[in-house]
Amino acid sequence: MDNTIVRDVFLAFVRVHILHHAAKEPIFGLEMIEELRRHGYTLSPGTLYPIFHGLEKAGFLSSEGKVVNGKVRKYYRATARGRRMLAEAREKINELVGEVLED
Repeated sequence: MDNTIVRDVFLAFVRVHILHHAAKEPIFGLEMIEELRRHGYTLSPGTLYPIFHGLEKAGFLSSEGKVVNGKVRKYYRATARGRRMLAEAREKINELVGEVLED
């Protein structure tokens, strides 16, 4: 199988996962790296932060810097547009899961 396609599929899963958590509460990079690791995804900051930035640029996330232990930590939160995208993704995921796991 083409590794590029596999990577694209899994990165799409990661984006949905990020939106899911960012819709619940503000999230930050290390926290999401650890959360994603629990689900079998191994991402470096060099992979994760461009995803955050892309979602922010597209209007799905907003960010805010807060000082934690003397350092600025960037927190991301889903925007209204991000929540709408997540709702749409959930519908598509539900439909797909129902079809794929039908057997």
